[in-house]
Amino acid sequence: MNFDFQKMFFGKTVVLLGAGVSNMPLAEVLANSGARLVVRDRKTLDALGESGRRLQVLGASMILGEDYLENVQGDFLFRSPGFRPDLPQLLAAKKAGCVITSEMELFLKYAPCPVIGVTGSDGKSTTTTLISKILEQLVSGDGRVFLGGNIGEPLLYRINDMTADDAVAAELSSFQLMSIDTPPAVGVIKNVTPNHLNWHTDMDEYIGAKAKILAGCRAAVLNYDDGVCRTLGERCTAPVTWFSRSPIPVDFLRVQAGGVYPKNGYVTLYDSASGTEQPLFAASEILLPGAHNLENYSTAVAAVWALGKFVRKNTAAVSVSLAQAAQTVASTFGGVQHRMELVREINGVRYYNSSIDSSPTRTAAAISAHTCPIRIICGGYDKKIPFAPLAKALIEHGNVKTVVLTGATMEKIKQALLEAPGFAESGIELLCRPDFEGAVRAAAESAQPGDAVLLSPACASFDAFENFEKRGERFREIVNSL
Repeated sequence: MNFDFQKMFFGKTVVLLGAGVSNMPLAEVLANSGARLVVRDRKTLDALGESGRRLQVLGASMILGEDYLENVQGDFLFRSPGFRPDLPQLLAAKKAGCVITSEMELFLKYAPCPVIGVTGSDGKSTTTTLISKILEQLVSGDGRVFLGGNIGEPLLYRINDMTADDAVAAELSSFQLMSIDTPPAVGVIKNVTPNHLNWHTDMDEYIGAKAKILAGCRAAVLNYDDGVCRTLGERCTAPVTWFSRSPIPVDFLRVQAGGVYPKNGYVTLYDSASGTEQPLFAASEILLPGAHNLENYSTAVAAVWALGKFVRKNTAAVSVSLAQAAQTVASTFGGVQHRMELVREINGVRYYNSSIDSSPTRTAAAISAHTCPIRIICGGYDKKIPFAPLAKALIEHGNVKTVVLTGATMEKIKQALLEAPGFAESGIELLCRPDFEGAVRAAAESAQPGDAVLLSPACASFDAFENFEKRGERFREIVNSL
Protein backbone atom coordinates (compact mmCIF):
# COMPACT_ATOMS: atom_id res chain seq x y z
CA MET A 1 0.00 0.00 0.00
CA ASN A 2 1.37 3.43 -0.94
CA PHE A 3 2.38 5.89 1.73
CA ASP A 4 -0.42 8.50 1.71
CA PHE A 5 1.14 11.95 2.11
CA GLN A 6 -2.21 13.68 1.80
CA LYS A 7 -3.91 11.52 4.42
CA MET A 8 -1.12 12.13 6.91
CA PHE A 9 -0.36 15.81 6.28
CA PHE A 10 -3.37 17.52 4.62
CA GLY A 11 -4.35 20.58 6.66
CA LYS A 12 -1.52 19.99 9.14
CA THR A 13 1.17 22.47 10.07
CA VAL A 14 4.43 20.82 9.06
CA VAL A 15 7.73 22.40 10.07
CA LEU A 16 10.90 21.71 8.11
CA LEU A 17 13.95 22.39 10.24
CA GLY A 18 16.58 23.36 7.69
CA ALA A 19 16.20 24.07 3.98
CA GLY A 20 18.93 21.63 3.00
CA VAL A 21 19.23 18.76 0.54
CA SER A 22 17.10 16.26 2.46
CA ASN A 23 14.17 18.63 2.99
CA MET A 24 13.74 20.43 -0.36
CA PRO A 25 12.18 17.52 -2.33
CA LEU A 26 10.06 16.81 0.75
CA ALA A 27 8.84 20.43 0.78
CA GLU A 28 7.46 19.98 -2.74
CA VAL A 29 5.55 16.81 -1.80
CA LEU A 30 4.19 18.29 1.43
CA ALA A 31 3.01 21.49 -0.25
CA ASN A 32 1.28 19.47 -2.98
CA SER A 33 -0.39 17.33 -0.28
CA GLY A 34 -2.11 20.31 1.32
CA ALA A 35 0.16 20.81 4.30
CA ARG A 36 0.68 24.23 5.86
CA LEU A 37 4.41 24.44 5.35
CA VAL A 38 6.73 26.29 7.74
CA VAL A 39 10.49 26.39 7.10
CA ARG A 40 12.96 27.38 9.81
CA ASP A 41 16.59 28.05 8.93
CA ARG A 42 19.45 30.11 10.32
CA LYS A 43 20.26 31.47 6.86
CA THR A 44 18.70 34.62 5.46
CA LEU A 45 16.45 34.48 2.42
CA ASP A 46 19.26 35.79 0.23
CA ALA A 47 21.67 33.15 1.56
CA LEU A 48 19.14 30.39 0.80
CA GLY A 49 19.22 31.46 -2.85
CA GLU A 50 17.19 29.29 -5.21
CA SER A 51 15.95 27.09 -2.34
CA GLY A 52 14.44 30.13 -0.62
CA ARG A 53 12.78 31.34 -3.81
CA ARG A 54 11.32 27.89 -4.47
CA LEU A 55 9.94 27.68 -0.93
CA GLN A 56 8.22 31.04 -1.40
CA VAL A 57 6.60 29.77 -4.61
CA LEU A 58 5.35 26.74 -2.66
CA GLY A 59 3.68 29.09 -0.18
CA ALA A 60 5.87 28.21 2.78
CA SER A 61 6.02 30.46 5.80
CA MET A 62 9.67 31.33 6.46
CA ILE A 63 11.21 31.83 9.91
CA LEU A 64 14.81 32.76 9.25
CA GLY A 65 17.85 34.21 11.02
CA GLU A 66 19.39 33.81 14.44
CA ASP A 67 16.07 33.29 16.25
CA TYR A 68 14.81 30.59 13.87
CA LEU A 69 14.47 28.02 16.68
CA GLU A 70 12.39 30.18 18.99
CA ASN A 71 8.86 29.03 19.89
CA VAL A 72 8.69 26.00 17.57
CA GLN A 73 5.07 24.95 17.02
CA GLY A 74 3.28 22.62 14.62
CA ASP A 75 1.70 19.22 14.13
CA PHE A 76 4.83 17.65 12.62
CA LEU A 77 8.48 18.69 12.52
CA PHE A 78 11.04 17.17 10.15
CA ARG A 79 14.52 17.37 11.64
CA SER A 80 17.43 17.69 9.23
CA PRO A 81 20.30 15.32 10.13
CA GLY A 82 22.54 18.11 11.44
CA PHE A 83 20.16 19.00 14.28
CA ARG A 84 20.40 16.98 17.47
CA PRO A 85 17.05 15.43 18.44
CA ASP A 86 17.53 16.53 22.05
CA LEU A 87 17.72 20.27 21.37
CA PRO A 88 15.71 22.02 24.11
CA GLN A 89 13.52 23.74 21.53
CA LEU A 90 12.61 20.40 19.95
CA LEU A 91 11.94 18.76 23.29
CA ALA A 92 9.62 21.65 24.17
CA ALA A 93 7.77 21.29 20.87
CA LYS A 94 7.41 17.55 21.45
CA LYS A 95 6.02 18.16 24.93
CA ALA A 96 3.46 20.50 23.37
CA GLY A 97 2.26 17.70 21.06
CA CYS A 98 4.39 18.18 17.93
CA VAL A 99 5.50 14.92 16.30
CA ILE A 100 9.28 15.13 15.82
CA THR A 101 10.48 12.97 12.93
CA SER A 102 12.86 13.01 9.96
CA GLU A 103 12.84 12.16 6.29
CA MET A 104 14.79 8.95 6.90
CA GLU A 105 12.75 7.87 9.93
CA LEU A 106 9.51 7.91 7.95
CA PHE A 107 11.10 6.31 4.92
CA LEU A 108 12.44 3.34 6.88
CA LYS A 109 9.09 2.93 8.63
CA TYR A 110 7.03 2.81 5.43
CA ALA A 111 9.42 1.59 2.69
CA PRO A 112 7.57 -1.05 0.62
CA CYS A 113 10.77 -2.86 -0.40
CA PRO A 114 13.88 -4.13 1.42
CA VAL A 115 16.49 -1.55 2.40
CA ILE A 116 20.21 -2.26 2.80
CA GLY A 117 21.45 0.44 5.17
CA VAL A 118 25.17 1.19 5.34
CA THR A 119 26.87 3.13 8.10
CA GLY A 120 30.40 3.44 9.48
CA SER A 121 33.13 6.00 9.97
CA ASP A 122 34.76 5.43 6.57
CA GLY A 123 33.90 3.94 3.19
CA LYS A 124 30.12 4.34 3.36
CA SER A 125 29.63 6.14 0.06
CA THR A 126 31.69 3.79 -2.10
CA THR A 127 30.24 0.69 -0.43
CA THR A 128 26.64 1.89 -0.75
CA THR A 129 27.22 2.73 -4.40
CA LEU A 130 28.76 -0.71 -5.03
CA ILE A 131 25.76 -2.39 -3.41
CA SER A 132 23.40 -0.48 -5.69
CA LYS A 133 25.40 -1.36 -8.78
CA ILE A 134 25.58 -5.06 -7.92
CA LEU A 135 21.84 -5.07 -7.23
CA GLU A 136 21.21 -3.41 -10.59
CA GLN A 137 22.89 -6.40 -12.24
CA LEU A 138 20.64 -8.79 -10.31
CA VAL A 139 17.15 -7.31 -10.47
CA SER A 140 14.77 -8.74 -13.03
CA GLY A 141 11.33 -7.94 -14.37
CA ASP A 142 10.02 -4.62 -13.14
CA GLY A 143 12.39 -4.43 -10.17
CA ARG A 144 14.47 -1.29 -9.73
CA VAL A 145 17.24 -0.15 -7.41
CA PHE A 146 17.18 3.16 -5.54
CA LEU A 147 20.34 4.76 -4.14
CA GLY A 148 20.13 7.54 -1.58
CA GLY A 149 20.15 8.68 2.01
CA ASN A 150 23.26 10.45 3.24
CA ILE A 151 24.94 9.81 -0.11
CA GLY A 152 22.89 12.49 -1.81
CA GLU A 153 19.29 11.88 -2.86
CA PRO A 154 16.53 11.85 -0.24
CA LEU A 155 14.28 8.80 -0.44
CA LEU A 156 10.94 9.57 1.24
CA TYR A 157 9.65 11.74 -1.61
CA ARG A 158 10.16 8.77 -3.99
CA ILE A 159 8.46 6.19 -1.76
CA ASN A 160 5.34 6.01 -3.93
CA ASP A 161 7.48 5.10 -6.94
CA MET A 162 8.68 1.95 -5.15
CA THR A 163 7.21 -1.55 -5.11
CA ALA A 164 7.97 -4.78 -3.27
CA ASP A 165 10.09 -5.92 -6.25
CA ASP A 166 12.54 -3.04 -5.77
CA ALA A 167 15.52 -2.65 -3.44
CA VAL A 168 17.16 0.34 -1.78
CA ALA A 169 20.80 0.97 -0.92
CA ALA A 170 20.91 3.76 1.66
CA GLU A 171 23.92 5.40 3.25
CA LEU A 172 23.04 6.31 6.84
CA SER A 173 24.98 8.71 9.05
CA SER A 174 25.10 8.61 12.84
CA PHE A 175 23.06 11.84 12.77
CA GLN A 176 20.27 10.09 10.88
CA LEU A 177 20.44 6.92 12.96
CA MET A 178 20.24 8.58 16.38
CA SER A 179 16.47 8.78 16.36
CA ILE A 180 15.29 5.96 14.10
CA ASP A 181 13.09 3.23 15.54
CA THR A 182 12.72 1.08 12.40
CA PRO A 183 15.96 -0.45 11.11
CA PRO A 184 16.74 -1.38 7.51
CA ALA A 185 16.26 -5.01 6.49
CA VAL A 186 20.03 -5.45 6.22
CA GLY A 187 22.21 -3.37 8.54
CA VAL A 188 25.84 -2.87 7.51
CA ILE A 189 28.55 -1.31 9.70
CA LYS A 190 31.81 -0.71 7.85
CA ASN A 191 33.92 0.34 10.84
CA VAL A 192 33.76 2.58 13.90
CA THR A 193 36.58 5.03 14.62
CA PRO A 194 36.45 8.46 16.34
CA ASN A 195 34.42 10.88 14.23
CA HIS A 196 31.94 13.74 14.66
CA LEU A 197 32.91 14.20 18.30
CA ASN A 198 32.08 17.90 17.93
CA TRP A 199 28.42 16.83 17.54
CA HIS A 200 28.11 13.67 19.63
CA THR A 201 28.52 14.01 23.37
CA ASP A 202 31.19 11.30 23.44
CA MET A 203 32.41 8.14 21.71
CA ASP A 204 29.83 5.98 23.48
CA GLU A 205 26.99 8.02 22.01
CA TYR A 206 28.59 7.83 18.57
CA ILE A 207 28.88 4.02 18.80
CA GLY A 208 25.33 3.79 20.12
CA ALA A 209 24.01 5.75 17.13
CA LYS A 210 25.81 3.45 14.70
CA ALA A 211 24.54 0.37 16.56
CA LYS A 212 20.89 1.40 16.02
CA ILE A 213 21.17 0.13 12.45
CA LEU A 214 21.25 -3.40 13.90
CA ALA A 215 18.39 -3.14 16.40
CA GLY A 216 15.73 -5.35 14.85
CA CYS A 217 17.31 -5.77 11.42
CA ARG A 218 16.77 -9.10 9.66
CA ALA A 219 20.42 -9.56 8.72
CA ALA A 220 23.65 -7.84 9.76
CA VAL A 221 26.95 -7.33 7.92
CA LEU A 222 29.94 -6.44 10.10
CA ASN A 223 33.69 -5.89 9.93
CA TYR A 224 35.64 -8.81 11.42
CA ASP A 225 38.77 -6.62 11.66
CA ASP A 226 37.07 -3.90 13.73
CA GLY A 227 36.94 -4.31 17.50
CA VAL A 228 33.75 -2.31 17.95
CA CYS A 229 32.01 -4.33 15.22
CA ARG A 230 33.10 -7.58 16.84
CA THR A 231 31.55 -6.47 20.13
CA LEU A 232 28.33 -5.38 18.41
CA GLY A 233 28.22 -8.70 16.57
CA GLU A 234 28.26 -10.59 19.87
CA ARG A 235 25.10 -8.74 20.93
CA CYS A 236 23.31 -8.87 17.57
CA THR A 237 20.25 -11.13 17.42
CA ALA A 238 20.13 -11.20 13.61
CA PRO A 239 22.33 -13.57 11.54
CA VAL A 240 25.71 -11.88 10.98
CA THR A 241 27.74 -12.06 7.78
CA TRP A 242 31.31 -10.88 8.29
CA PHE A 243 33.77 -9.26 5.91
CA SER A 244 37.50 -8.82 6.26
CA ARG A 245 40.68 -7.79 4.46
CA SER A 246 42.11 -11.27 5.05
CA PRO A 247 40.68 -14.81 5.38
CA ILE A 248 38.41 -15.29 8.40
CA PRO A 249 38.97 -18.44 10.49
CA VAL A 250 36.47 -21.11 9.48
CA ASP A 251 35.98 -22.12 13.12
CA PHE A 252 34.64 -18.62 13.77
CA LEU A 253 32.43 -18.58 10.68
CA ARG A 254 30.82 -21.96 11.35
CA VAL A 255 28.67 -20.42 14.09
CA GLN A 256 27.96 -17.27 12.06
CA ALA A 257 25.93 -16.73 8.89
CA GLY A 258 28.99 -16.59 6.67
CA GLY A 259 31.80 -14.37 5.52
CA VAL A 260 33.34 -12.62 2.52
CA TYR A 261 37.09 -12.04 2.27
CA PRO A 262 40.05 -12.21 -0.14
CA LYS A 263 41.71 -15.62 -0.44
CA ASN A 264 44.25 -16.85 -2.99
CA GLY A 265 43.67 -13.74 -5.09
CA TYR A 266 39.86 -14.06 -5.16
CA VAL A 267 37.02 -12.38 -3.31
CA THR A 268 35.62 -15.45 -1.59
CA LEU A 269 32.25 -16.26 0.01
CA TYR A 270 31.84 -18.76 2.85
CA ASP A 271 28.28 -19.98 3.51
CA SER A 272 28.09 -21.45 7.00
CA ALA A 273 24.85 -23.30 6.35
CA SER A 274 26.41 -25.45 3.63
CA GLY A 275 29.99 -25.21 4.87
CA THR A 276 31.12 -24.27 1.36
CA GLU A 277 33.67 -21.71 0.25
CA GLN A 278 33.19 -20.15 -3.20
CA PRO A 279 35.69 -17.93 -5.06
CA LEU A 280 33.57 -15.21 -6.69
CA PHE A 281 35.91 -13.08 -8.81
CA ALA A 282 39.58 -12.17 -8.99
CA ALA A 283 40.63 -9.25 -6.80
CA SER A 284 42.84 -8.09 -9.68
CA GLU A 285 39.70 -7.24 -11.67
CA ILE A 286 38.81 -4.38 -9.29
CA LEU A 287 39.48 -1.09 -11.05
CA LEU A 288 39.58 0.94 -7.83
CA PRO A 289 43.04 0.88 -6.22
CA GLY A 290 43.85 0.11 -2.60
CA ALA A 291 43.17 -2.51 0.06
CA HIS A 292 40.28 -0.41 1.36
CA ASN A 293 38.46 -0.84 -1.95
CA LEU A 294 38.96 -4.60 -1.83
CA GLU A 295 37.30 -4.40 1.58
CA ASN A 296 34.51 -2.24 0.15
CA TYR A 297 33.78 -4.93 -2.45
CA SER A 298 33.79 -7.66 0.19
CA THR A 299 31.30 -5.60 2.22
CA ALA A 300 29.02 -4.99 -0.76
CA VAL A 301 29.01 -8.67 -1.78
CA ALA A 302 28.26 -9.70 1.81
CA ALA A 303 25.34 -7.25 1.98
CA VAL A 304 23.76 -8.37 -1.30
CA TRP A 305 24.23 -12.04 -0.35
CA ALA A 306 22.61 -11.44 3.06
CA LEU A 307 19.66 -9.70 1.39
CA GLY A 308 19.04 -12.71 -0.84
CA LYS A 309 19.54 -15.33 1.84
CA PHE A 310 17.84 -13.85 4.89
CA VAL A 311 15.34 -11.30 3.55
CA ARG A 312 14.21 -12.52 0.16
CA LYS A 313 14.99 -16.17 0.92
CA ASN A 314 16.54 -16.64 -2.53
CA THR A 315 13.09 -16.47 -4.13
CA ALA A 316 13.72 -13.39 -6.30
CA ALA A 317 14.56 -14.26 -9.88
CA VAL A 318 17.91 -12.84 -10.96
CA SER A 319 19.33 -12.37 -14.43
CA VAL A 320 22.91 -13.34 -13.52
CA SER A 321 24.61 -14.83 -10.46
CA LEU A 322 26.03 -12.77 -7.63
CA ALA A 323 29.53 -13.72 -8.73
CA GLN A 324 28.92 -12.52 -12.29
CA ALA A 325 27.21 -9.34 -11.09
CA ALA A 326 30.05 -8.43 -8.74
CA GLN A 327 32.66 -9.24 -11.38
CA THR A 328 30.93 -6.97 -13.90
CA VAL A 329 30.85 -4.06 -11.46
CA ALA A 330 34.45 -4.64 -10.32
CA SER A 331 35.78 -4.50 -13.87
CA THR A 332 33.79 -1.41 -14.94
CA PHE A 333 33.16 0.87 -11.95
CA GLY A 334 35.63 3.76 -11.76
CA GLY A 335 34.60 5.22 -8.41
CA VAL A 336 32.33 7.89 -6.96
CA GLN A 337 32.91 11.59 -7.46
CA HIS A 338 35.26 13.26 -4.98
CA ARG A 339 36.81 9.92 -3.95
CA MET A 340 40.25 9.47 -5.54
CA GLU A 341 38.92 11.22 -8.64
CA LEU A 342 41.63 11.97 -11.21
CA VAL A 343 41.08 15.59 -12.22
CA ARG A 344 43.88 15.97 -14.76
CA GLU A 345 47.57 15.45 -15.42
CA ILE A 346 49.83 18.48 -15.91
CA ASN A 347 53.52 18.13 -16.83
CA GLY A 348 53.63 14.60 -15.51
CA VAL A 349 51.85 15.45 -12.22
CA ARG A 350 48.49 13.81 -11.51
CA TYR A 351 45.89 15.72 -9.48
CA TYR A 352 43.40 13.71 -7.41
CA ASN A 353 40.23 15.01 -5.77
CA SER A 354 39.39 13.00 -2.66
CA SER A 355 37.41 15.72 -0.92
CA ILE A 356 35.09 13.10 0.58
CA ASP A 357 37.94 12.02 2.92
CA SER A 358 36.68 13.73 6.06
CA SER A 359 38.55 11.68 8.68
CA PRO A 360 42.16 10.60 9.32
CA THR A 361 41.35 6.97 8.53
CA ARG A 362 39.94 7.91 5.13
CA THR A 363 43.06 9.90 4.34
CA ALA A 364 45.24 6.99 5.46
CA ALA A 365 43.36 4.76 3.01
CA ALA A 366 43.74 7.32 0.22
CA ILE A 367 47.52 7.61 0.55
CA SER A 368 47.89 3.84 0.83
CA ALA A 369 46.54 3.54 -2.71
CA HIS A 370 49.53 5.48 -4.12
CA THR A 371 53.09 4.26 -4.65
CA CYS A 372 54.39 7.48 -6.24
CA PRO A 373 55.57 10.57 -4.32
CA ILE A 374 52.59 12.43 -2.81
CA ARG A 375 51.99 16.12 -2.19
CA ILE A 376 48.90 16.14 0.03
CA ILE A 377 46.48 18.88 1.11
CA CYS A 378 44.88 18.40 4.55
CA GLY A 379 42.79 20.46 6.92
CA GLY A 380 39.28 21.86 7.32
CA TYR A 381 36.45 21.94 9.82
CA ASP A 382 37.26 20.83 13.36
CA LYS A 383 35.24 17.77 14.41
CA LYS A 384 37.21 17.49 17.69
CA ILE A 385 38.88 14.24 16.70
CA PRO A 386 42.55 13.40 17.34
CA PHE A 387 45.07 13.90 14.54
CA ALA A 388 47.84 11.68 15.90
CA PRO A 389 46.61 8.79 13.67
CA LEU A 390 46.79 11.09 10.63
CA ALA A 391 50.34 12.14 11.48
CA LYS A 392 51.35 8.50 11.94
CA ALA A 393 49.88 7.53 8.55
CA LEU A 394 51.54 10.43 6.73
CA ILE A 395 54.94 9.62 8.21
CA GLU A 396 54.83 5.84 7.92
CA HIS A 397 53.67 5.76 4.31
CA GLY A 398 57.15 6.77 3.20
CA ASN A 399 56.20 8.49 -0.06
CA VAL A 400 54.50 11.58 1.37
CA LYS A 401 56.92 14.35 0.43
CA THR A 402 54.90 17.49 1.12
CA VAL A 403 51.98 18.16 3.49
CA VAL A 404 50.12 21.42 2.89
CA LEU A 405 47.82 22.36 5.76
CA THR A 406 44.85 24.71 5.51
CA GLY A 407 41.56 25.58 7.16
CA ALA A 408 40.43 25.65 10.78
CA THR A 409 42.44 22.56 11.80
CA MET A 410 45.71 23.76 10.25
CA GLU A 411 47.47 24.37 13.57
CA LYS A 412 46.12 21.20 15.22
CA ILE A 413 47.40 18.96 12.43
CA LYS A 414 50.71 20.85 12.38
CA GLN A 415 51.16 20.24 16.11
CA ALA A 416 50.29 16.55 15.72
CA LEU A 417 52.91 16.19 13.00
CA LEU A 418 55.61 18.05 14.92
CA GLU A 419 54.99 15.86 17.98
CA ALA A 420 54.79 12.56 16.05
CA PRO A 421 57.67 10.08 16.35
CA GLY A 422 59.77 10.05 13.20
CA PHE A 423 58.56 13.34 11.72
CA ALA A 424 61.92 15.10 12.02
CA GLU A 425 63.61 12.18 10.24
CA SER A 426 60.90 11.80 7.57
CA GLY A 427 62.03 14.75 5.47
CA ILE A 428 58.40 15.75 4.90
CA GLU A 429 58.04 19.36 3.80
CA LEU A 430 55.37 21.03 5.94
CA LEU A 431 53.58 24.08 4.53
CA CYS A 432 50.74 26.12 6.03
CA ARG A 433 48.40 28.09 3.78
CA PRO A 434 45.26 29.40 5.55
CA ASP A 435 43.27 29.89 2.34
CA PHE A 436 42.23 26.90 0.24
CA GLU A 437 43.41 28.19 -3.14
CA GLY A 438 46.81 29.04 -1.69
CA ALA A 439 47.07 25.50 -0.35
CA VAL A 440 46.29 23.92 -3.73
CA ARG A 441 48.78 26.16 -5.53
CA ALA A 442 51.48 25.47 -2.94
CA ALA A 443 51.03 21.72 -3.41
CA ALA A 444 51.22 22.15 -7.18
CA GLU A 445 54.40 24.24 -6.93
CA SER A 446 56.12 21.59 -4.81
CA ALA A 447 55.28 18.70 -7.18
CA GLN A 448 57.68 17.08 -9.65
CA PRO A 449 56.90 14.95 -12.73
CA GLY A 450 55.70 11.53 -11.56
CA ASP A 451 54.15 12.91 -8.35
CA ALA A 452 50.53 12.96 -7.24
CA VAL A 453 48.88 16.06 -5.77
CA LEU A 454 46.14 14.72 -3.53
CA LEU A 455 43.30 16.63 -1.88
CA SER A 456 42.49 14.36 1.07
CA PRO A 457 41.58 16.76 3.90
CA ALA A 458 40.97 14.31 6.80
CA CYS A 459 38.40 16.90 7.93
CA ALA A 460 34.90 18.04 7.07
CA SER A 461 34.46 21.10 4.86
CA PHE A 462 32.17 23.35 6.88
CA ASP A 463 34.79 25.89 7.91
CA ALA A 464 34.94 27.17 4.33
CA PHE A 465 32.48 25.20 2.13
CA GLU A 466 28.84 24.16 2.25
CA ASN A 467 29.80 20.49 1.84
CA PHE A 468 32.60 18.26 0.61
CA GLU A 469 31.20 18.35 -2.93
CA LYS A 470 31.64 22.13 -3.10
CA ARG A 471 35.19 21.75 -1.79
CA GLY A 472 35.97 19.14 -4.45
CA GLU A 473 34.45 21.30 -7.18
CA ARG A 474 36.60 24.25 -6.07
CA PHE A 475 39.67 22.00 -6.16
CA ARG A 476 38.82 21.03 -9.74
CA GLU A 477 38.40 24.67 -10.73
CA ILE A 478 41.79 25.63 -9.29
CA VAL A 479 43.57 22.63 -10.84
CA ASN A 480 42.01 23.33 -14.23
CA SER A 481 43.23 26.91 -14.01
CA LEU A 482 46.88 25.93 -13.41
